[in-house]
Amino acid sequence: MKKTGGNGSGKRSRPPMKTSHERVLEGGARKARPKPSRPRPPSRPRATPSTPRETSAAWSVASETARERATAIAVAALDKKAVGVEILDVAGKVDYADFLVIMTGRSDRHTQALAQGIEEALKRKGVRPLAVEGLHHGSWVLMDFGDVVVHVFLDEARQLYDLDGLWLDARRLPVPPWTPAVVE
Repeated sequence: MKKTGGNGSGKRSRPPMKTSHERVLEGGARKARPKPSRPRPPSRPRATPSTPRETSAAWSVASETARERATAIAVAALDKKAVGVEILDVAGKVDYADFLVIMTGRSDRHTQALAQGIEEALKRKGVRPLAVEGLHHGSWVLMDFGDVVVHVFLDEARQLYDLDGLWLDARRLPVPPWTPAVVE
């Protein structure tokens, strides 16, 4: 013979369960436990920089050398007619780079030309990439300059991997306006 609870249904009645955020009172009533109040840290007033240069320098932990290198890469890409050039400040978020420079080429040959143009422009400044991957395929070329990583995509690959969306919270450095290169 089964024991029956007081509800007359023939099933055993269980005592009310207590969760971590509520107390069970006598008679089965429940009462939410008050949340402990934590002191809030004092909010710091945020300075509003007046120029884009101050914006990138004031809030970044990246070195000035890395910032200049990322800007030089963007300028070299614009010289080769890159599309959608973005400079993402990822300093303090990842340990492998301070900046990501992302751009799109119109064809596989264009992405190869962009990568080669960037490499040549930085070689003139005495900087060589640590590694270059994907140059022969041309749909996604990855160039590692140590503190700056360059991604040269075809449009389909850029949409597929969506690095812009992945680093949505990263600050963007202003891309310098394109001016024709002066032959020296």
